[in-house]
Amino acid sequence: MRFTLKWGLTLLIWGAVIGAVTVGYFAYGLPSLEDAGKLQRRPSVTILAADGSEIARTGDLSGVAVQVRDLPFYVAQAVIATEDRRFYNHFGIDLIGIARALWVNLRAGRIRQGGSTITQQAAKNLFLDPERTIKRKVREVLLALWLEQNFSKDQILTVYLNRVYFGAGAYGIDAAARRYFGVPAKRLSLHQAAVVAGLLKAPSRLNPLVNPDAAKKRARTVIANMRDAGYLTAITSKRETARPLRFQRAPSRRKIGRHFTDWIVEQLPDLVGAGARDVVVQTTLDPGLQRLAEVQLAAHMARAGKAAKIGNAALITLGGNGAVRAMVGSHDYAKSQFNRAVQALRQPGSAFKPVVYLAGLRAGITPATRLVDEPIDIGGWKPRNYDGRHRGAMTAADALAKSINSIAVKVAEKAGRRAVIEAARGLGLTTDLPSHPSLALGTAETTLLELTAAYAVFANGGTGVWAHGITEIRAVDGRVIYRRAGGGPGRVVSRQNAAAMNRMLAGVIKAGTGRAAAIGRPAAGKTGTSQDSRDAWFIGYTAELITGVWMGNDDGKPMRRVTGGGQPARLWAKVMSEAHKGRPPSPLAGMETPASSAWHRVLQKFGGG
Repeated sequence: MRFTLKWGLTLLIWGAVIGAVTVGYFAYGLPSLEDAGKLQRRPSVTILAADGSEIARTGDLSGVAVQVRDLPFYVAQAVIATEDRRFYNHFGIDLIGIARALWVNLRAGRIRQGGSTITQQAAKNLFLDPERTIKRKVREVLLALWLEQNFSKDQILTVYLNRVYFGAGAYGIDAAARRYFGVPAKRLSLHQAAVVAGLLKAPSRLNPLVNPDAAKKRARTVIANMRDAGYLTAITSKRETARPLRFQRAPSRRKIGRHFTDWIVEQLPDLVGAGARDVVVQTTLDPGLQRLAEVQLAAHMARAGKAAKIGNAALITLGGNGAVRAMVGSHDYAKSQFNRAVQALRQPGSAFKPVVYLAGLRAGITPATRLVDEPIDIGGWKPRNYDGRHRGAMTAADALAKSINSIAVKVAEKAGRRAVIEAARGLGLTTDLPSHPSLALGTAETTLLELTAAYAVFANGGTGVWAHGITEIRAVDGRVIYRRAGGGPGRVVSRQNAAAMNRMLAGVIKAGTGRAAAIGRPAAGKTGTSQDSRDAWFIGYTAELITGVWMGNDDGKPMRRVTGGGQPARLWAKVMSEAHKGRPPSPLAGMETPASSAWHRVLQKFGGG
C-alpha cells in the first residue's frame, strides 16, 4: 500500500511537472494580447475611371464594428446553430462536441465535422496564423480558455463576428452584409443572415456573387439547423426557405485596364502613407478608349504577331496634359503581368530623333536647312541608313521624315551631345543617356510611357507634362487624402520650336516613314526601329491625344522585318482613327490658319480655356 501510494504520488508530481513544462513550452512565444485589436488585412482599394465607373477593387473590406446586441436576434442564432450550438454552455472547449465530431469522422472514414468552438475560432482569428500544426492547436486552446476567463460570451461572439472572414475580401459581418446584399449588418433579413452564416464553412466556394446556387443551398441548411436548435418553428423555417434572395450584382468578369490598375496600386503607398487604410482612387482612365486599345492590340497580335515573330506589344494613350487615358502592358494580361508600357527599358531607335532635332532647332538649324546625307566617320564609328543608301542634299524636314541616320548624327554633333541630353531631360526622359555619337540614333533605352509623354510636349505646344493616372484619393467616408495639383514643369519648348517640330513630324506621316499611320486628319509622329528589328515603335499624336506603340520580344530576339512604319504604325492608325470618330478635325499646335487661330482664341475666352 505504502509502495503504491509512494509511486502514485511520484507519478502525479512528475505528471504535473511534465504537464506544466508542456503548457509552458506551448505558451512560450504566444502573441501579445495587446495585438487583439489589430486587424491584419490588405487595405481595400476601389479604383474608379475618369467617368466615375468602377474598374477594379483590390484588397480586403472591413465593415464597421457591430455589437451582438445591436444585430437582429436571428443573426447570432444562425451562427450559433451552425457553428457552435453549445456556445453558451461550454467553457471555451466543447468536450461533448469534440467527442461527437470524433465519432462522426470515425464512422465516415474521413473528416466531416470539426470540434472547434466559436471561442477557439475567435482566438485563432485574433492571435494566430492559419498554419495547421499541433503547436498552433494547443495555443488556440490556451487562448480560448483565457478569453473565456476574461470576457463574456456576448463579447467573444462580438469579436468573432467582427473579425471572421466571409469571402470576397470581406472581414466581419458588416462588410459581408454590405458586399453581398448592399445593406449594413443591422438590416440583414433572416434569410440573408442564413446566407452569411453559411459562408463560414467555405467562404470562397460559397461566395454568392460567384456561386449563388451553392450559397442558397447552404442557407437552407442553416435555416434547418436553426429549426433543429429550437430557434425557428417549422412554419417559419419553410417560409424563409421559400423566400427569394437578391444578391448584389457580381462584378464584371471582363476586367479592363489590369496593367493600369497595377500601376496605380504601386503608387499608393507614396501618396497615402503606410498602414491599412481603405481608399477610393479617382483616375484618368477612359474606359471606352481602354477597351478599344485592348481589343485592337489583341486582335492585331492574333492576326500578325506569329508570322512577324512579334512576341509582345504595348500601347499607351495620353491627354495633352499627361493624363493616362489608356494603358495596355501586354497582349494578354493573364499570361504576363509585366507592364511593358511602364517597366520595360527598350531602345527607341529613330523614335528618339525628335529630341535630336529639337536640340538642332535650338542650335540654329531650321526645317528648311539643307544637309547632306553622306557617309560619316566619328572616331571609327560609321552609322548607316536603314537601306544602306545615301541620298545627298536635302532639307532637315525631309531628313527627319525619311529618318536619315547620317543627318540625325550631324544634327546632334552640331547641337552638341550635351544639348541633346538637356533637351531629353526637359521633355521628361529620365533614363541613362550616354554621351556617345550613337545617342542620336536612339541606342539609349527608355520606356514607352516616358517617350510618349515627351511627344505630348510637342502636341500641346511646348508645355512640359508629368504622366499621371491619379487625380484624387479619398477615404471611404469621403474625406480627401490626396488631390492632384499643378499641371507640370511649365513651358519647356518655345512655341516656335514646338510648331516647327509639329510641321516636321506631320511630314513623317504625309510623305515619310510613317505613311501607314495616316488617319485622314491632322496628325504627327515618328517611327522607330532598333538594330535587327528587335524593337519597333510608332509614337504619334493629334491635337487631342498622344499614343505610343511598341512591339518586340522580351528576350531581345529580332522580329521578322518589322519596322516602326509597319505593324506599330498600322495599329496606331486603327486605334487613333476609332478614338477620334465623331470629333471634328483640329489643327496641330502652331499649324492653325489665321482664321482657325482667331476662332480658337474666342473659344478659349468663352469656354474657360
